[in-house]
Amino acid sequence: MKLLQKDNVKLGLILGFLLPVIGVVFYYYWKIYPNTWGTFLKFLTVEKRLLSSLTVVSLLFNVGIFTLYLNTKREQTAKGIFAATLVYAILSLTIKFLA
Repeated sequence: MKLLQKDNVKLGLILGFLLPVIGVVFYYYWKIYPNTWGTFLKFLTVEKRLLSSLTVVSLLFNVGIFTLYLNTKREQTAKGIFAATLVYAILSLTIKFLA
């Protein structure tokens, strides 16, 4: 747990890229579960609306942890989380509108 109390950008990037993955798993079990992961991924490529809602749900995890680190005055870690969130958001928008 001491690792999570550090204040550095690298920790923020790790958290910022890992938590949305946990968010996707959460979304899968919340909305898609009786179907397989393969069906979920195939449906994701066909139905672009699902990508938007999936992005919002998965990035909510980042919003929560970002707020926690910001309120505890660990701005460097918050910067890393914010940077990872921007990468996910830009990637999601790019896939949605260009693919």
